[in-house]
Amino acid sequence: MSLPTSFDVIVVGAGAAGLYSALCLPASLRVAIVSKASLPLSASDWAQGGIAAVVDPQDSVDLHIADTLRAGAGLCDRAAVEFLVTHAAECIDSLVNFGVAFDRTDEKLALTLEAAHSRPRVLHAADTTGRALVSTLADRVLAQPNITVFTQAFALDLWLEAGICRGISLLYQDQITWVAATAVVLATGGGGQVYAQTTNPQVSTGDGVAMAHRAGGLLRDLEFFQFHPTALTKAGAPRFLISEAVRGEGAHLVDDTGYRFTFDYHPAGELAPRDVVSQAIFSHLLKHSPDPSKGCVWLDLSPIPESKIRHRFPNIIQVCQHWGIDILHELIPVAPAAHYWMGGIHTDLMTRTSIPGVYAVGETTSTGVHGANRLASNSLLECVVFGAQLQKISLGESIPALSIDPPTTAAEELEVQLQQIAETTLTWSQQVSSIRQELPRLMWQAAGICRDRASLETAIDRVKLLQTEFDLLAISQLIARLNPQITIDLPAGISQQDIYVWGETRNLLDIGLTILTGALLRTESRGGHYRTDFPSLDPTWQVHTIVEGDVWSKSDAIS
Repeated sequence: MSLPTSFDVIVVGAGAAGLYSALCLPASLRVAIVSKASLPLSASDWAQGGIAAVVDPQDSVDLHIADTLRAGAGLCDRAAVEFLVTHAAECIDSLVNFGVAFDRTDEKLALTLEAAHSRPRVLHAADTTGRALVSTLADRVLAQPNITVFTQAFALDLWLEAGICRGISLLYQDQITWVAATAVVLATGGGGQVYAQTTNPQVSTGDGVAMAHRAGGLLRDLEFFQFHPTALTKAGAPRFLISEAVRGEGAHLVDDTGYRFTFDYHPAGELAPRDVVSQAIFSHLLKHSPDPSKGCVWLDLSPIPESKIRHRFPNIIQVCQHWGIDILHELIPVAPAAHYWMGGIHTDLMTRTSIPGVYAVGETTSTGVHGANRLASNSLLECVVFGAQLQKISLGESIPALSIDPPTTAAEELEVQLQQIAETTLTWSQQVSSIRQELPRLMWQAAGICRDRASLETAIDRVKLLQTEFDLLAISQLIARLNPQITIDLPAGISQQDIYVWGETRNLLDIGLTILTGALLRTESRGGHYRTDFPSLDPTWQVHTIVEGDVWSKSDAIS
């Protein structure tokens, strides 16, 4: 598919946030969706548990708000939480009308209980809710005549002129080009790949946050990363998420001796907030395992009737069987893994960022609804509630299509240089690969579940050095010199995949440094951020950490 030079709106990302946002944009607008991978591949597609909403008369909006605020450990913005929860039911109706097949009991929407919820309020489609949601939205998107989807396309940077966004630079079909737009919606998801252990797919490299950071956008609370307590932990297997709903249905967490240890750390045991359960597992392994980073505990599903396991968790059964585990008769080995990023691009209730013309939706944002620790199953809800706000988008003056002139002298010079760089692709791609492999291990050790000043400072110094090495690469310097008047074709010897890896590594370095810096700045433990040298919550730290460019500051939390 050839690439037009302009759209009204470009949506970067094709998970639940990106797809739903595109569908909510006025049908009169010409919309492009840019996806790094095939359309359904996103963290949303991997979401198992479900989507939280008050749809039961036995539940209440006030209870859902209170549960969300409690999980957020003092850093939620109350107005954002109230907006999220009060608009949940109407968004569920929208999804049902779109054709999302949520499970039902006697024609009523089936609800389950998840950790830190005071009532069963989580809607689900077996244990593949995200897949059901994303596949339905993708079908809808592909049927819309005003929406064009570009897959295997990588947004490299925001295109700014006089501080206003005019579009993006884009890698597509072996060409780096520029696409104009009146507005850009960043919906790129999280950044779990910055950690060695993560439940996130390979595409989750923090692209939207990194793009906004390089453009001078305001980011908030980047140190808060949620570590899911129960990821499959078996040699050779990916860190497949074992849904919180499994514990909600009655599964127990036990150690090697069969002891339910989580009650030693919190009265709610397995159903305590995620950060508490993750820290309990980590602490327990620290006491009882020779190498906590390689240890595991066990998820015991025996308290759940076999019929319910088969009905509710068919995908978990299938995946575990693939790795030689019969969950109907065996314990599942699990340990924490990076799962969800509460911090991100600061947005208002209209999804506007601090950069004129740039909006953001979903995990890439910091809307204020999650605070220091996200309540289970509020993430898909955030995608649709805030994505729906784009129905009200108010675009500025339309931007004319970019005129692509024949190659200028500058473009020709750059193409010659790029050809020369192609002759050394093996060398620089190996350097990029080496950085890509080192960074997640470093982040897991220094800014994982438990953090301390010495580890954070050492890691910051190392990441800055890696960033300098990366920036000195000839390919990095050449791409930095591109501007909207220059479109270049990749020569033989440099594949689109080479630039993908380069671009993702640049983004991971960017977000890695911001996570480390925020974690060093926050001298307390709160929510998903745990400092062993400051293990207590500090009331004076009930503030947000803010970064804009290289300038860090604090702002009061809105409670």
